[in-house]
Amino acid sequence: MSAVLAAPAAIRVFLAFASGYFMSFGLRSVNAVLAPELIAEFGLTNAQLGSLSSAYFLAFASVQVPLGVLLDRFGSRRVDAMLLLVAAGGCLLFAGARSASMLWISRALIGVGVSAALMASLRAFRFWYAAGRQQQLTAWMLVAGALGSLATTVPVQLALPAIGWRGVFTVAALLLVATSAAIFFLLPSDEPIPARHDTESSWSVYRQVFSDRYFWRFGVVSLTVQASFVAFQGLWIGPWLRRVLGMEADAAAQVLFVFNLVLMLGYLGLGLAVPHFVRRGWSTLRVVATGTAIMLALELVIALSSGRWAWVPWIALAVAATCHTLSQTHVSLSFPERLTGRAFTAYNLLTMSGMFGAQWLFGVAVDGFGGEHDPRGFRSAMLLWVAVQACALAVLVFWKVQPRRPSPVR
Repeated sequence: MSAVLAAPAAIRVFLAFASGYFMSFGLRSVNAVLAPELIAEFGLTNAQLGSLSSAYFLAFASVQVPLGVLLDRFGSRRVDAMLLLVAAGGCLLFAGARSASMLWISRALIGVGVSAALMASLRAFRFWYAAGRQQQLTAWMLVAGALGSLATTVPVQLALPAIGWRGVFTVAALLLVATSAAIFFLLPSDEPIPARHDTESSWSVYRQVFSDRYFWRFGVVSLTVQASFVAFQGLWIGPWLRRVLGMEADAAAQVLFVFNLVLMLGYLGLGLAVPHFVRRGWSTLRVVATGTAIMLALELVIALSSGRWAWVPWIALAVAATCHTLSQTHVSLSFPERLTGRAFTAYNLLTMSGMFGAQWLFGVAVDGFGGEHDPRGFRSAMLLWVAVQACALAVLVFWKVQPRRPSPVR
């Protein structure tokens, strides 16, 4: 079913999809910089701030099941272009919001709108690029995403005096419309649609995916470890730098810039390193397990560190977290081609559900352990998170279940 594209078309396809993921990642992360503005204007608590930011992930996760059906039925180009217009509408509503409830609704609409940004691209890549390029393409998509996060740090902080946080979302809406148009009009016709088995309904396929034990072996790590990292990156690292380490807003924005720059370079480096891992016999399981163990050690250091250089372990955490780039592609490609969209979105449903839970519940834990401005609440919440993630790592390492169908990427 695959139809590998010639180089010019392949580059155009990648850049168009990458621009959508740039916007998705940027909108996911922007509240880490805008949190003080939103708290000041709407009087939000930590739990409310976490709930507001996590609305993106809740809405994102809630549409993954129908999204997989739509992708497998209509293809990536049309679905992604349409949904990005929904995200643009959500940004305009967010920019005009006058209450915390309207912020939440608008944030949820943004989550729905960008829900296909990565999934549509990964599905298209399976049919338009060689199997050996799949994990590299995933890593390079995450480079584009990290660039989006990078754009929401110092650049957004510098733009706030001129256009305010409402202006930031208005500009985002315009960029989303332009990206939608580029994907719809500049790409070739949709990738091949694999034939469906006559006895197989669109929805029953998800039972096959969710009943697969190998899917869950990696899935529990994405549900906890990967999800928690994104929750930190998208929101809680900003309050941590300001409230736990006592940084001013400008200094915190600079650290966030470095954090996201290093994350982007880490994704780029991982994309280049994947062939070397394969040649040296390092499986995806080994890379992910090693990276996860390093992440947990760094989070322990973060929870216990103070002083002038206490922000440095966050930078190291960004490098270690890139290991999870490999999991989704590895697991999803162990399913047949006709299940591609639903395998990717089912895995994404786990991850996004975890991101919603982590971003919201971390704020609840902070308030419960120490109160709104007490650094001890943040530190205690981080220690609790490490314990939960350690259980997931144990599942990955010690549950020896194997895939039913070998993945084309190790």
